[in-house]
Amino acid sequence: MDSTWINAPAKINLGLDVIRKREDGYHEVKMIMQSIRLFDRLTLTKSKTPGIRLTTNLSFLPVNEDNLVYKSAKLLMDEFGITDGLDIRLDKRIPVAAGMAGGSTDAASCMLAMNRLFDLRLSAKKLMKRGVQLGADIPYCIMKGTALSEGIGELLTPLPNAPDCYVLIAKPVSHISTKFVYSNLKLDEHTVHPDIDTMIDCIRKNDLRRLCENMGNLLETVTIPAHPEIEVIKQTMLENGALGSLMSGSGPTVFGIFDDADKAKAAKEVCRALPYRCFVFVTDFYR
Repeated sequence: MDSTWINAPAKINLGLDVIRKREDGYHEVKMIMQSIRLFDRLTLTKSKTPGIRLTTNLSFLPVNEDNLVYKSAKLLMDEFGITDGLDIRLDKRIPVAAGMAGGSTDAASCMLAMNRLFDLRLSAKKLMKRGVQLGADIPYCIMKGTALSEGIGELLTPLPNAPDCYVLIAKPVSHISTKFVYSNLKLDEHTVHPDIDTMIDCIRKNDLRRLCENMGNLLETVTIPAHPEIEVIKQTMLENGALGSLMSGSGPTVFGIFDDADKAKAAKEVCRALPYRCFVFVTDFYR
């Protein structure tokens, strides 16, 4: 095999709670992660010319060691003494800096593709152990599907498939710094935490409506006051048939859950008309 390709799915957070700030500065979280059918694509090709060459369809993305794809490829090439050169083509469709793990899923998928291309015979668990060295979301992006994420995001428990539904994605052009969000997050005895355990129970019982009623993201308490357009997008989705709507990650992406495809498509057009230059997309969960 001299070449291979792989799709890298985006993720959303059906629930995101922050338990505490640790002494090392990291935040301990409890999240329900869900991959969706919105993909980047990576094509990996062996080359006789040594080294890694990364190209992408977005001119502003780095194509050196500042890119997680490059880092993930180099990690495996260095560990396994791979002397072949490697050409990587990254075609981005997942919005950048959107709270949808675009960089992490690209790195995870690069590792999965390299495992196949160079016949490294690493299990998913062994790939996840290596991936966490580069980012806390990478192990989940190797696992994919529906999962409980704890610790700093690296402790993963697979969950049953979430109920079938349609997902409307709306990502405004707003730029949000994850560091800003966590730095301004206030955790005290008055903090109202999302009920992640109830959400897990809803998933196990395949109860979509109750799941949506209990969705929550603690980071909204910081991001929405700084970017009120996120609340406007959420309310627009709810007013147009969404069973629930939430910000994903630290934002700015908002998603709505629908039980009817036509309602989701109609709401997409309403969100497209909002004055926030939203990237909008209707999809479903990736199993």
